[in-house]
This record gives sequence, structure tokens and C-alpha cells, in this order.
Amino acid sequence: MANAQPRPVTFGMIVGNRGFFPDHLAQSGRSEMLAAIEKAGYRPVAVGADETKYGAVETRTEAARCADLFKKHRESIDGIIVTLPNFGDERAIADTLRMAGLNVPVLVQATPDTPGRMTIRDRRDSFCGKMSACNNLSQYGIPYSLTTQHTESPDSDVFRRDLHWFAAVCRVVRGLRNLRIGAIGARPAAFNTVRYSEKLLEANGISVETIDLSEILGRIQRMKEAEAQPKLDQIKRYVTSDSIPADALLKMAKLGAVIDGWMEQTQVAISAIQCWTSLEEFFGVVPCTIMSMMSENLMSSACEVDICGVVGMHALQLASETPSALLDWNNNYGEDPDKAVCFHCSNLPKHFFRSVKMDFQEIIAGSVGKENTYGTCVGLVKPGPMSFARFSTSDREGIIRGYVGEGEFTDDPLETFGGAGVVRIPKLQELLRYICEQGFEHHVAANLAPVAPAVREATTRYLGWSVYEHRSRC
Repeated sequence: MANAQPRPVTFGMIVGNRGFFPDHLAQSGRSEMLAAIEKAGYRPVAVGADETKYGAVETRTEAARCADLFKKHRESIDGIIVTLPNFGDERAIADTLRMAGLNVPVLVQATPDTPGRMTIRDRRDSFCGKMSACNNLSQYGIPYSLTTQHTESPDSDVFRRDLHWFAAVCRVVRGLRNLRIGAIGARPAAFNTVRYSEKLLEANGISVETIDLSEILGRIQRMKEAEAQPKLDQIKRYVTSDSIPADALLKMAKLGAVIDGWMEQTQVAISAIQCWTSLEEFFGVVPCTIMSMMSENLMSSACEVDICGVVGMHALQLASETPSALLDWNNNYGEDPDKAVCFHCSNLPKHFFRSVKMDFQEIIAGSVGKENTYGTCVGLVKPGPMSFARFSTSDREGIIRGYVGEGEFTDDPLETFGGAGVVRIPKLQELLRYICEQGFEHHVAANLAPVAPAVREATTRYLGWSVYEHRSRC
């Protein structure tokens, strides 16, 4: 299984300039922004300092030259940074974006003036120019994002944080557009809650490639043991499996090898797999370890063919560049209204655990027998910050909607099976009421990084979804 390594983010850069204001600020501002982008680990694409006046855009001709450069790098540019070292020409900025036609996120930054340096030689007026630039972008129908503070220096810590946030926004937008998801098997009859509209997803650029579970099992039946050996070796390296019967491990390896091959053949990036209880009854293992390995390798995989659930996993993973999991909002934790138990039985990626081992699935074992349920990843979730997300297709409204937020996994004691952790989310009762009133599913995607604001910005401002952000602070 190939590791889906993220590629570096590339930013197109537009330097605003206006002849009424000091030109030398555009020259120095261009250099400062290039340095900030590169220092943060990103790749800039910008017109040369000798291609336009100071490498900025002010005239229509300069805007066209910058737009042509962006069009040449269309496949690699993830987002555009508009930097205003002085007031800037708002028409040239908007014209550049319109002519380039990249349809990527845009971040508008303005550099602050310095008290004592506001004479005609050094006065920026970027504070004011940012409003004019945003006004024109609104008139042109071009969506854009804003920095935390109205003005920020390119070399400041606050802008560095905003740059990383914006990079996460860009990764989510690019990753969810033209996404291909593998639906492996049919939705279990008992799980009406994971119904979804394939057509609404398609209208939003997300395609679903289906395969019947019988085809997966048929390919396994034709497979020779030697063909599964590489996957078997991967499983043994991935998680402690000393107590698992050899025949169960071989079944898992065959299942994983077939799924890997099908995903590569059909070019799907993530998957959702039928489990309960067909694989246990008719094949004799649970797919949890195979799914855990995929999620660990940034190829998110959700159970019960929860396609919208894996979209949430993928969005969080794109933002953080770390593995995501799908969990149940499962239980209260004592009498603390801001704490809950999140649980699955489980296919959580190894990244989530304090320690992990392979075991059998205790719930299903009662109906299909322990010998048919080996393959779960068992352990407690490690403490630390977390983000959560849930998306759904609403057929009645014809939209994709959802919610995001942040909290933390705690180190509270918990005696249970599967993969589980105690989560603390301020104002949790308000969130739970919202989930129930809006009719959202009991599954939720989680990630061990604080990236909810980036996911919401990407999905609402640039993808047009209706997403509520649960804010734990006023």
C-alpha cells in the first residue's frame, strides 16, 4: 500500500501597488512576502521584479502578465496571496484573479504602517487599501479569506500562523474537489443513518466508485497465498498480533491486498467498507486492521459504507496532514456535561492510540463467534487537542451540510473494549442538542490537531457547503 504523502503547497503571489503611494514599499514588500512564504515551507509563484514595476501589479497590462504566469502554473498553484505593502490598485488585483481563472482560495494581507514613519515617503495606507481590494473582489464575485488582524507584517508570528491556516484551507479545497471515494460493499440494512446522496456529492465534484462485496470475496478466492505475503508482512509490522490465529491474519492480508489493488486500479483516494456483519459471517475476519492501516497512511477509511463520514475524515486529514478516525458519539462520562466517550470497535489509525494491539471484536463475537471476528485495533486514545467534523447530504434542501469544532481527548480512566477515549468539548450539551435537532448521524470524524476553522473556511467560503462551527469560546 502506497503512502499518500502530501505535496508541498504552492502559492501564487500578487503584490499590490499604487502610484500615488511610495513605490519602494512595493519593492521591499515583495521581498518580505517571498521570504515569509519560503521560510514557512511553501513555494511561491510570482512575476519577476523586472517583469513588471517592482514585480507588482498596477496596470491592466501588468495584471495580464501576472495572470498569464498563474495560468502556466495552474496545476500546481493551490491558493493566491494578495499582499498590500501600500494601498494597492484594487482593479488590477481583481483583474489578475479574473483573468487567471484559477478558482482557488485567496488570502488578502495588508502590511501595517509604523507610527513615526507616516510621511509622504513611507506612508502605506494598506489599512485602507485592503478595504478597497476586498470591495472589488466582492463586486467581481471572487471569494477570499482574511488574516486574523486587519494588518499584519509578513515576518510576524501572527501572519506565520495565518499562512499555515491558509495552507490548510487550500489543501482541503484542492483535496475535496475532484475527490474519488471507493464504496466497498452495500450499506448494512441496519444502518439507515449512513444514507447519502451520490448525486449531490457528484454535483459537488465528489465521485463514488462502487464495488460489490461479492467481487472482493471472489478476487480473494482466486488469490494465491504468495500474492498476499507482502501485505501479511505489513500487518505484522504494523500492530502486535501474536495472539491472532495464522489463518485469520492470512485472510486479512488477502482482503487488504485485494482492496489495495482495486483502489489503485480505479484511482480512488479514500474508502468506506461494509462490515457489520457480512465479512464476519461469510469471510471470517473484521476489516478493522486493514482500514486502520489505510487511515494511518492518509488514505482514510470508514466503516458501514459511511461515505459522508469518510469525507469528514479526509477533510480533517487534508487540513492537518495527519491521520483521521471515524468514531461514535457513544456515551456520557459520569456527570460532567462537557465530557463524552468516543468509541469504535475499532479501526482507528495507530496514530490515535497510547498503545495498541490486535484483538477480536467483542460485540459481533456474540452472534458470529469469536473465531470470525479477529482483526480489531484495541487501545485507549492518547490525550491531546482534537478536531471533529461531520458532513451530510441533505436531499430535501439539495445541499451538503455539516458541523465542525474542537476539543481535547483527556487522560481520564476508561475501562472498555475497542478503541475509545474521553473527549472534553466546552458547551458539549449545546453541540449534542444541535446534532439531534438537525438530525445528524451518530458517527463523527476526529483528528488529533486543531484544524476546525480551516475546514470550515474551506467548505463554506470556497465549496459552498452549509457548515456550522461549534465555538467553545465567546
